[in-house]
Amino acid sequence: MRAPATVGAFGALRDQLTEAAAAFAGGPDALADILAGMVDDVDRALGERLEIFPVCHHSPASALAMVRRLRSKQPRVIYLELCEDLRPLLGELRNCRLPVAVQAFASELDGFPAAWGPLSVIAPVTEASAEYQAIAYALETPGVELVLVDRSTDHVFQWSPRGETPPQDEAAGAEGGAGAGEQVALHGDAVGVEIGDLRPRFAELEEHLLHHGKVRHWSEWWDQYVERPLAVADHDTYRQVMVLIGSLFRRLRPAGSDRTDRDEDRERYMWTRIRQHLAASGAAPEDCLYVCGAFHAASRVEQFGLDSTAPDFDISPRTATRWRYGLIPSSHSAIEAQFRLAPGSVSIAAASWTKAVSGSGLKPYRLDGQRGGTSRGRRGRGEPDPAPDEAVSDRLSGFLAAPPALDGLDEAELRRWCVDIVRLARRNGYLASTADAIAVFETSILLAGLRNRARPTPYDFADAAVTCIEKDVVPGRRDVRRLCEILLGGDRIGQVGYDALPPLARDVLDRLQPLGLDLEKRTVQRALLDLHGNPELAGCSDLLWMLRHVLPPGAVRPIMGERRLGHRSIQESWDLALGRHQRALIELGYEGVTVEQVLEQRLRRAAHGPDATAAGALAAVEDAIRLLDSPRLVDELGTRAVELLAAERTVDDAPRVLRRIRRLLAHHQATAPTLPAWCAAFVTTGYAHYCTLLPTAFVEQETGVRQVGAMLGFLFSLESLALSLGCDRSQLELAVGQSHPQAPAKVALLWAARHQLGLLPLTELRAQCQELLANPLVVPAFPQYLSGFVHALEPVPGLTPFVVETMSTAFARLPDPVLLPWLPNLVTTLREHGAESVPLLVREAGRTFPGSLSALDSWVPPWLGVPAAPTVASRASGGVAGPVHALLAGHPEPVDAVAELFGVRGDWRAPRSGAAVLVEAHPSTAEAVASLLSDR
Repeated sequence: MRAPATVGAFGALRDQLTEAAAAFAGGPDALADILAGMVDDVDRALGERLEIFPVCHHSPASALAMVRRLRSKQPRVIYLELCEDLRPLLGELRNCRLPVAVQAFASELDGFPAAWGPLSVIAPVTEASAEYQAIAYALETPGVELVLVDRSTDHVFQWSPRGETPPQDEAAGAEGGAGAGEQVALHGDAVGVEIGDLRPRFAELEEHLLHHGKVRHWSEWWDQYVERPLAVADHDTYRQVMVLIGSLFRRLRPAGSDRTDRDEDRERYMWTRIRQHLAASGAAPEDCLYVCGAFHAASRVEQFGLDSTAPDFDISPRTATRWRYGLIPSSHSAIEAQFRLAPGSVSIAAASWTKAVSGSGLKPYRLDGQRGGTSRGRRGRGEPDPAPDEAVSDRLSGFLAAPPALDGLDEAELRRWCVDIVRLARRNGYLASTADAIAVFETSILLAGLRNRARPTPYDFADAAVTCIEKDVVPGRRDVRRLCEILLGGDRIGQVGYDALPPLARDVLDRLQPLGLDLEKRTVQRALLDLHGNPELAGCSDLLWMLRHVLPPGAVRPIMGERRLGHRSIQESWDLALGRHQRALIELGYEGVTVEQVLEQRLRRAAHGPDATAAGALAAVEDAIRLLDSPRLVDELGTRAVELLAAERTVDDAPRVLRRIRRLLAHHQATAPTLPAWCAAFVTTGYAHYCTLLPTAFVEQETGVRQVGAMLGFLFSLESLALSLGCDRSQLELAVGQSHPQAPAKVALLWAARHQLGLLPLTELRAQCQELLANPLVVPAFPQYLSGFVHALEPVPGLTPFVVETMSTAFARLPDPVLLPWLPNLVTTLREHGAESVPLLVREAGRTFPGSLSALDSWVPPWLGVPAAPTVASRASGGVAGPVHALLAGHPEPVDAVAELFGVRGDWRAPRSGAAVLVEAHPSTAEAVASLLSDR
């Protein structure tokens, strides 16, 4: 490394700082080394043949200095600290309204831990940033080349420590405060790449600076002591101060940390790329400009500088991960949340940039056709030609020794702020008045004076407004500090233009044009679709239902209408907010060219993924029928569902499987002449599968009652179909016979299953329940038996009268210490798992219990008149003693008709008549007739 004349230029400053450190510490120590090293870093950076331009991210002072330097130097090559593979995207910025973020996205990983996916890297761009001015200058000036020299997005994750959690953003600094609601999530979980992150990594130093600077957070300190003085500084002073600050923060960072190692590797990477480009292009270093963060400008790596003799950095190849690139909308609050800046700091920086540009007369660079601004900037008439660089002189000594120039009080500006904040506060529900405006005005001046400022800053004004207006309550959504942010610049939200959108996003907007809405707006818009009167809108309806499946819930929300199996509404109403969820729509475009393709890929991924289940595959089948109407895909997913069901070793998803296969079978039986092959295979496989697992599920404590009930529901409700497809009923009988549960609820389920199979008559089941209630040792556990019976209504709905009878008996006979603790559990069970059972119980109870209070006093439950073990025949032959015989005697005409239909003659009213014989011969028919007549 050569020793240029700048050593002499900074020698006096070095000696002065060394003496001050020795006097302060009482002798040479680490402080003297740090201060002298900072001067050496400045000396080294400014003595480099390739001009280094240090910047701070989203800094108006850096942007102003960049504009001045670009107009003075007119470089032919600009090396920019930004991921090198993002270069093709920068031209699309002219189709966007800033702020936006350049993004690299990968959903299919190769070479990275699966837990990290999807991977996303973003680089926010605002107009008040030096990098945007450099980009606009390079892209709009003929003959200028823009070269991105930072590591690729693939290397961002290659260099991250391997672990179960993905790496976090690279922006350093921890400033509390979130942005405005949903705008904070515009960047999602992306890793942020920031140019010029300047913040001390030494907590004690930051606390010291904030305390003595009389500010609340780092952004305010930076604005007061760096931004404002450097906004009017000359080029040499700006460079020297920025490198000095970068060196200070670099030397205070703990040595040997992973972050320091990665930053040094980045610097080696960038200098290697710069030397490679200079060697390949033959460009002269004096015609080039290297734009990087002030932290990296003070680099001490061996590859630093064009004259370094160190070998080039060994750059590893990229992984096989396929990266997709695009632009996503950003906002000031999203940038603040991403890089942990103070709330409102980026908005205040944007307002400061606008004011500085108008006050300085500079014309910033702008991309041609940039939305939300004027035409591009060029050198204005009367500006001097580029002058050759002068020798570096010491500007630091004067800058550090002189107090900052204090701006005078601008009463007109402050008065306008005070009036506007009161007006805005009244609109948001505050009881603010002119007196509050006066109080804010005076308090702002008072706070600025207490903080040694002649002119109140936006931060002083915001503190004064909170003190004088907010008081003790926030009547609306926004507090006063948020209102101040809106007043001073607002949370500007960017937008990606139509031409910069991926093909899928443009296809969505084109296909929704018949709705007649401007879907690029950020407002929520209502779309009304009359599919009967305007059948051409059917394509829009299909697309909206698909978008509802693949986009976040708030992007596309149906208000009226539904899309389920076998049903399509003729009128629909939608709330559309695609402009507000533009980022999600753009990232959807990284997955495919059309929404149909993306949806098909996601359904396949759901069915073939490592965590796929039979219930999930059935859900994918249902979605494929509802949304895509693709028989090929339905057959493929259905076949996969059969494979998954056969491979499952647990029955946790049995309720979901039962619910979905019932719905799919009903749909196919109603719409197709024959049952699809995969449906038949699913029924037969499920029948054998659940028969095999049933004995184990009954005794396992991990398997719940609801899961066992769903298994029995599958076996009993689909039994006839399974038997017609070749299954053997003996499988089910053997499975039930081999089941020996211990838990009371599962015992009740087993009894219901045996009753359904004809192995346990109703009379015996009733007798067993009576024995349980008569046993004082079992009474505390009887509610668990009742819970089992409630779950048994799923596989055996015919037990509904018995369940109503048993519950009524339990309510009448169980003691309060047992009954009262069980009631909340019963209500919770019915609410959570009894959506199908509750209607059955309510209807049966309505048939059983009297309909008026007066009748309830004399009402006798029908089961109380039943003998211990009655039969239909005995009740029929027992004269008027049995309720069935009384029912038959009260309705002789239908009984005679039924007897004549079966060919039975005789007077059935007499004992052992023909009707009695008929009842004895056909007891089940008699019970059904009795039930039918009792309904009337």
